Amino acid sequence: MKRSQLVIGLAQFAPIVCNKFLCIERICDAIEQAANDHVDLLIFGEAFVPGYPFCLSLSNAAAFNNEAQKDMFAYYAQQAVQIEKGDLAPVLALAKRHKIAVYLGIVERPIDRGNHSLYCSLVYINGSGEICSVHRKLQPTYEERLCWSPGDGNGLKVHELGAFRVGGLNCWENWMPLSRAALYGQGENLHVAVWPGSERNTQDITRFIAKESRSFVASVSGLMRKTDFDEGFPHLSSFIDDCPAVIANGGSCLAAPNGEWIIPPVLNKSGVFIAEINVREVLKERQNFDPSGHYSRPDVMHLKVNRKRQRLIDFEGD
Repeated sequence: MKRSQLVIGLAQFAPIVCNKFLCIERICDAIEQAANDHVDLLIFGEAFVPGYPFCLSLSNAAAFNNEAQKDMFAYYAQQAVQIEKGDLAPVLALAKRHKIAVYLGIVERPIDRGNHSLYCSLVYINGSGEICSVHRKLQPTYEERLCWSPGDGNGLKVHELGAFRVGGLNCWENWMPLSRAALYGQGENLHVAVWPGSERNTQDITRFIAKESRSFVASVSGLMRKTDFDEGFPHLSSFIDDCPAVIANGGSCLAAPNGEWIIPPVLNKSGVFIAEINVREVLKERQNFDPSGHYSRPDVMHLKVNRKRQRLIDFEGD
């Protein structure tokens, strides 16, 4: 019988923005720490490698054909994760060694989409060190569209983890009702929501999704201070003096299926915040409401999801 308990770690740290290798070192250190605490699932915030592009809102990012903006994008793109080239190999190895599953937010530069465009992706790595899904954010939000490309439905998947089925979404995708429904319908009972950082993002929606889905919901954010930019970031001096000392204050939290806090939003603090959850609490709350089961009407309302990985070219005859 599958173990009904699961130990979750919310990894709230500041990345070294635009230094992919130092970000990955920080992830590996957190995995080692989590292993000592017997964590089964460790979660990192949105775009943790190589960091969320806060520079978009801090500089004149909408300036068209602007040399400074081109320089910043090029630098950011060079630090993006290329999974096909083994960038995540150290993370996979540690996940396998310690038998820890990992949800990790990355900025991905995939070869199968031309090798130069960027995607905000959420990667699920199982306890055998295997990448089981890469979910590319369906709709970048507001200024993110100046940097990230829209993804596809290929990663809208859930994964078995003990007695749980876990799925995840990036940031404001969590506000998209049909994206949530796509995971609920696959039996999700532990929902992962990753964010760049800020209590204003997590304090309301985390409990709302828990109540709507009757699932555990883990929101994991990053931290960001003006001192967390890599020193080599181009044109840093043009905006860093005017930006606030704290750009993102965290807000990682964990809600129970009844919407009550297990871990209230954690502010301005680095670390791995740990809790044990039990699938029995999901079953108790599903007694009166199950959004994809006895409280749904698929004969009236039915969701169709395209999970084909979108590419420009499909070769035939090779």
